[in-house]
Amino acid sequence: MTTEHLLEDRPVVPLRTLANKVPEVTVYFWIIKVLTTGMGETASDYLARLLGPVPAVALGGLALVASLAVQFAVGRYVAWVYWTAIVMVSVFGTMAADILHVGLGVAYTVSTPLFLTALAAVFALWYAVERTLSIHGVRTRRREAFYWAAVLATFALGTAAGDLTATVGFGYLGSVVLFAAAICVPALTHRFAGLNAVAAFWTAYVITRPLGASLADWMALGHSRGGLGLGLGPVTLAWTVAIVGFVGYLAVSRRDTPDGGAINEPAV
Repeated sequence: MTTEHLLEDRPVVPLRTLANKVPEVTVYFWIIKVLTTGMGETASDYLARLLGPVPAVALGGLALVASLAVQFAVGRYVAWVYWTAIVMVSVFGTMAADILHVGLGVAYTVSTPLFLTALAAVFALWYAVERTLSIHGVRTRRREAFYWAAVLATFALGTAAGDLTATVGFGYLGSVVLFAAAICVPALTHRFAGLNAVAAFWTAYVITRPLGASLADWMALGHSRGGLGLGLGPVTLAWTVAIVGFVGYLAVSRRDTPDGGAINEPAV
């Protein structure tokens, strides 16, 4: 029997395809996203005061690496794994923006366009390689890497943008109103003006960061800074409990699980 006959008789085995690693975008997605942004903002500040800036950044960086390692290791979307990684991105993204401003003295008017440029670069490279920025096709390690790079850039950008508006006259409550109005724009333009769904999603995704962070800061910071004075620790704890509650519900109900959570194994 020739080699050609052997190849012809050999069954074709399709490659293993992972399930999508990103949750379905439901109302729960946006609620938890806003909660993680606020919790990350206050947790970052609380840890910096409790441990000092350097130990806090080191701890945040290690926790981020560990959470992303677990996220990349699983073969499908797992609610608690995914949202733990998002929380750690939120915490570390806040630290990254604060390091530039507090540690290096970079003004928010400079860091905001800097992070915007970084995000644009991630999107440009992602699209050049994959020809899509859709979150519905995050089924390979390379696309997953692009996705998390974009997520990290959006958190850093949103942190800087929220702090910028808070310090140029809007204040924290004014920033909440500003970004609450702003987040309606991509939704409305997508529905009524034909804005591309991918562009609408990522625009709203960026805005959730300053929206949640401004709301959490307004709740936590003192009256002298225009806040309610509830404290960084209590606000962080309260928002963490809310996150755990919503993620626990999704883990049980699987209402945000893409593809039913299935993984396609090789055909025999």
